[in-house]
Amino acid sequence: MTNKDEPSRHLQRRRLRGENAMNLGNLIHSSLPRLAPARSNSSFRDNGCENAAAIEARNVNFSISTRQGATVPILTDCSLTVPSGQLWMLLGPNGCGKSTLLRILAGLLTPTNGKVYVKRPKNYVFQNPDHQVVMPTVEADVAFGLGKSGFTSMEVRSKVLKALDAVGMSDYMQRPIQTLSGGQKQRVAIAGALAEACKVLLLDELTTFLDESDQIGVIRAVKNCLEKSEEVTALWVTHRLEELEYADGAIYMEDGKVIKRGDPMRIMNFIRAKQSSYSNQINS
Repeated sequence: MTNKDEPSRHLQRRRLRGENAMNLGNLIHSSLPRLAPARSNSSFRDNGCENAAAIEARNVNFSISTRQGATVPILTDCSLTVPSGQLWMLLGPNGCGKSTLLRILAGLLTPTNGKVYVKRPKNYVFQNPDHQVVMPTVEADVAFGLGKSGFTSMEVRSKVLKALDAVGMSDYMQRPIQTLSGGQKQRVAIAGALAEACKVLLLDELTTFLDESDQIGVIRAVKNCLEKSEEVTALWVTHRLEELEYADGAIYMEDGKVIKRGDPMRIMNFIRAKQSSYSNQINS
């Protein structure tokens, strides 16, 4: 790819923020088979499924077809509910389907069948911040999604400052992006979502590539966002059990299914018991 192509590639990535995620997501996944659409959000709400939940999925299934024509199930009858204003974490072994489920909630994938409701506007934040934070400075990056919203320059700056303050990055407005750590870039990505007044944050393993200091900084930034605005809800995909202490609730998946959900500490104990049982089987 030439340097001439670079801005275009970055803009495509950045447009995954907010409602534009669905259009580009369909482009990214155009190699997947065409699947029967899930019932719309509006019909889901009409049936009384919204209640106080910001995120809800019922009996969601997702399958793909191989080149040989075989159907491979990825998700099977997955159901979950995340109450408004809370941080919930989605855990499970590698390949269990948690990131696929998150992408369905974001609108990047269409389920084979099932019902999905996510309060709008919603924003999907990547595992790798370099796929989303692309402008030269922190202020320009957070303001990116506000460019066509009809706000005055003063209104944009006010929204940017408020969003950066929520993630503890207000002192970094003029900093070049390339001088930031991985955790700081993740916080800028979250600020960009908040500046666009999102109601739901869908967070895909944000701390995978971060050291312990940046990991804690990102988690605290998300918690601070929720504490400052009761309207913001977050679903966080993670594989780190220690992050559960920051959650209001947790969901555990295995083999494409939701196995258990509820209190974070109960989920943690459940997972540790499974790990211990597996270790004992291996050792014996």
